[in-house]
Amino acid sequence: MTASPDPKTAARKMWFGACKEAGLDEDGRRAVQARICGKDSASTMSVRDFNACVEDLKARGLWTPKTKGGGAGYHKPSDKLHIRKVFAIWGDMCRGGIPETPTRAALVAFVNKMTGVDDPNWLTVEQAIKVTEGLKAWRKRVEASR
Repeated sequence: MTASPDPKTAARKMWFGACKEAGLDEDGRRAVQARICGKDSASTMSVRDFNACVEDLKARGLWTPKTKGGGAGYHKPSDKLHIRKVFAIWGDMCRGGIPETPTRAALVAFVNKMTGVDDPNWLTVEQAIKVTEGLKAWRKRVEASR
């Protein structure tokens, strides 16, 4: 019989796993921790702090918990490089705080506005180039105004 893990250990593992899956490096992880709970060191965080940080990643659309069989909120990364680039630029913009609504639904709306396609995974190479250039121009405008 195995003892159930300590709640803080479980929350910490979930936080670090979510950061890894979201592509956050150590600096990005510490920035989220500092912004959400005012603590840049995970050793000083509580279960509530870990959970709040995980919820922030979910709310920004940077991480979705995996479910068995890839349930309704899970999106498998595309095999197509042009699609992965769209998601990579979007994720980078979200980590930089650029979109007001940093969710997958907001990206879908942006893609639809730019190309008329309802899902980023259906973009052709030409459409993905149009979207990536639009995202980069958006990021450049926001960074210039900061």
